[in-house]
Amino acid sequence: MRNNLAPDVTFRETWAWAMYDFANSGYTTIVITAIFNAYFVAVVADNTPWATLAWTLSLALSYALIMLTAPLLGAYADAYAAKKRLLLFTTAGCVAFTAALACAGPGNLWLAILLIVLSNFFYGSGENLIAAFLPELAREESIGRVSGWGWSLGYVGGLVSLGACLAYVSWAQARGDSAADFVPVTMLITATLFAAASLPTFLLLKERAQPQPHLAGKNMAQEAFARLAQTVHQAQHYRDLRRFLVCTVFYQAGIQAVITLAAIYAQQVMRFTTQQTLLLIFVVNITAAFGAFAFGYLQDRIGHIPAIALTLAGWMVMVVMAWAAEGPGLFWAAANLAGLCMGASQSAGRALVGLFSPPTRRAEFFGLWGLAVKLSAILGPVTYGLVSWLTQGDHRLAILITGSYFLAGLLILLGVDVQRGRRAALREDS
Repeated sequence: MRNNLAPDVTFRETWAWAMYDFANSGYTTIVITAIFNAYFVAVVADNTPWATLAWTLSLALSYALIMLTAPLLGAYADAYAAKKRLLLFTTAGCVAFTAALACAGPGNLWLAILLIVLSNFFYGSGENLIAAFLPELAREESIGRVSGWGWSLGYVGGLVSLGACLAYVSWAQARGDSAADFVPVTMLITATLFAAASLPTFLLLKERAQPQPHLAGKNMAQEAFARLAQTVHQAQHYRDLRRFLVCTVFYQAGIQAVITLAAIYAQQVMRFTTQQTLLLIFVVNITAAFGAFAFGYLQDRIGHIPAIALTLAGWMVMVVMAWAAEGPGLFWAAANLAGLCMGASQSAGRALVGLFSPPTRRAEFFGLWGLAVKLSAILGPVTYGLVSWLTQGDHRLAILITGSYFLAGLLILLGVDVQRGRRAALREDS
C-alpha cells in the first residue's frame, strides 16, 4: 500500500484525506438521496404536482452558484496555497446549514429551499477542494486506486450516517412519531457526524502547495480572475481535459438524477415505505463502496478509459432494469447495479482529472471539474423533474429519458487520449 503513495506521504495522512470522503458522504446520503428529498416532496411541499420539480430546481440553483464560484475558488487556492483553509470554511458552512434544516417542516417551503441551496453549495465547494489534494498524495500510476480508497471509505461513511438515522427512525416510528417529528432529528445527526468525522482531515492532512508568484497591482479577487482567464485562454492545450469534462457533464447528469431522485422513485413508483427506502440505500452504499474500491485497482490495471466505459455500460443496463421493474426483486437488483457503477465511475473520473491537472494549478483544474459535475447536477435532475411534471408524474419515463445521458457520455469518452492529456499537463508546468 505504501508503494502507491508519493515519497513524502504517509498512510496516516492518506487516511486523514480519505476521512473527508467518509465525513461528507453522510450529507449526500441523508439529505440528497435518502431522507430529506422524499420528505421535501411529501411533507414540506405536500405532494403537490410541482413538488419534485421544486426540489430539483432548488438543487439546480445551488449547483449554478457552485459553477460560478468553483473555478475562482480553485484559482485563489492555487495562488495562495489555501486549499485547506477554504476547505475548513466550506465544511463549517455545510455543517451549520444542514443542522438548520431541522427547522424546515410542513409549511416552511421557502426556508427549506434556502437551506438546501446553502448547505449544498458549501458541500459541493468542499468536494472540489478535497479532490485537489489527490494528485499530491498518490503516485501517478496509482492515482485510480488511491481515489478508490477515498471514495469507498466515503460510502462507509454514508452507511454510518444512514445506520444511525435508520435506527433513530425505527425507534421514532415505533412510538408513533410522524416524519415531521423524526426527519428534523436526522438532520442534526447528519451534521454532527460530518463535523466529527472531518476532524482527522484538518489535523493530519498537509497543505503541500506553495503560494504562486502574485500578479503586480492586483488584489486577491482580481488575481483569481486573471489566473482563470489564463487557463481559459490556454484551453486549446488541454483538448483531452476539455473533452473529458464534456463527457463528465453528460454521464454525471444521469448519475446525479439517480442520486437526487432515488428515494422519490422508490416511494412514488415502487411504493416503498421510509424504512424500506432507507434499507435499500443502506445496502446500495455497501455495493458502492465495493465498486469504488475494486474499480480503483481495475482502473490502474486496464486503463482509465476502458474502466469508465465499462461502468457507463452498466449504468445503461441499470436504467432499463429500473424502468421495467414491476416488483421489488428487479428494482433491488437495478439499485445494487447502480451502486457498483456509482462508486466506480465517480472515483475513476476524479482520478483522470488528477492526471490531466498541471501540478501548480490542481485546485483550479478540479474547480473546472466541479463546474462540469455541478452543470450535470442541474441538467440530469431538472430533466427528470420536467418530464415527471409534464407527464403528470410518469417517473418511469423520466428515468428512461435521463438514462440517455449515459449513452452520450460513452460516445464522447471514446475520443479521450489519456497519454496525450497527461503530456499536456506536464508540459504546461515545465
